[in-house]
Amino acid sequence: MGFKMGIVGLPNVGNSTLFNALTRTAAAQAANFPFCTIEPNVGEVGVPDDRLDKLAAIAKSKQIIPTRMTFVDIAGLVKGASKGEGLGNQFLANIREVDAIAHVLRCFEDGDVTHVEGRVDPVSDAETIETELMLADIESIEKRLQGLVRKVRGGDKEAVAQERLLKMALEALENGHPARTVSVDAEDAKAWKMLQLLTAKPVLYVCNVGEADAAEGNAHSAAVAEMAAAQGNAHVIISAQIEEEISQLDPEEAEMFLTEMGLKEAGLDRLIRAGYDLLHLETYFTVGPKEARAWTIRQGTSAPQAAGVIHGDFERGFIRAETIAYDDFVALGGEQAAKEAGKMRAEGKTYIVKDGDVLHFLFNT
Repeated sequence: MGFKMGIVGLPNVGNSTLFNALTRTAAAQAANFPFCTIEPNVGEVGVPDDRLDKLAAIAKSKQIIPTRMTFVDIAGLVKGASKGEGLGNQFLANIREVDAIAHVLRCFEDGDVTHVEGRVDPVSDAETIETELMLADIESIEKRLQGLVRKVRGGDKEAVAQERLLKMALEALENGHPARTVSVDAEDAKAWKMLQLLTAKPVLYVCNVGEADAAEGNAHSAAVAEMAAAQGNAHVIISAQIEEEISQLDPEEAEMFLTEMGLKEAGLDRLIRAGYDLLHLETYFTVGPKEARAWTIRQGTSAPQAAGVIHGDFERGFIRAETIAYDDFVALGGEQAAKEAGKMRAEGKTYIVKDGDVLHFLFNT
């Protein structure tokens, strides 16, 4: 299981350029034209993880298979999208299907690239997008509440619970707060997620800066950082232009280019890590001579659920998970050495998988 991140932004802020770089394709024709992305472009990227390469080298694995992350480039949003302006309704339907939203904000000055509002103000752009999503949520909630009236009167338990959650969300939205600010009890978490509210999704602000500002950012990205911290959201600084250039180079050239620009790593890696943190995701590994493979799970996943990511039969017939911590596997030089040193553990159904665990599942068919 990877996860799906929607890339959104006002027209001409650089979201298609960033998407091209992320997916190593030029599929989204990033022309200087509002709404040049109409169908959401979906791209899958391998998640970079040095640990996987180290494990594969130790186990002499023939194949390395990283875990995947899906990016969806969603067409440029404009003021009034919740009322169907621009590509409004289509935009809103596409965004409902993602796990998290990356707001790309223009933090660069460039006279050749027109801004839809004729100025560079990333904080205001973020507010425009948030407002449109909040208005869409309010409209959707009001319609749903009308549809529930009869069932609630009839005492339908599910409808009563749904009405309570919808009213909690509506109250927050009408007070100018997104749905993600509502605190929901653990027993309501599943029903809350089923509401599919746009503003309930976690947000990552992506500050798209010019090449010269890629290492440290600038005044615009500093303003976004302040806003993100106040909201409890995350932000990353990326130069979509640099990322696009890197995506066309081979790994060695890319590394030299990054060093010249004063960057430790590609923005893509930072973006994925920030996305992982945002969605509370972790990685475990399966390693053997045939392949070394990474798998994505949510924090707090039990061993049988982690096995189910590989195949449903693994979860249903789960017996135990032979487990070696990543650090032990690397320090001792592989599975056999870890076993001999007493570092391989047999974990049962209640074991909560930890980030970096190297697992081998035993199961009944």
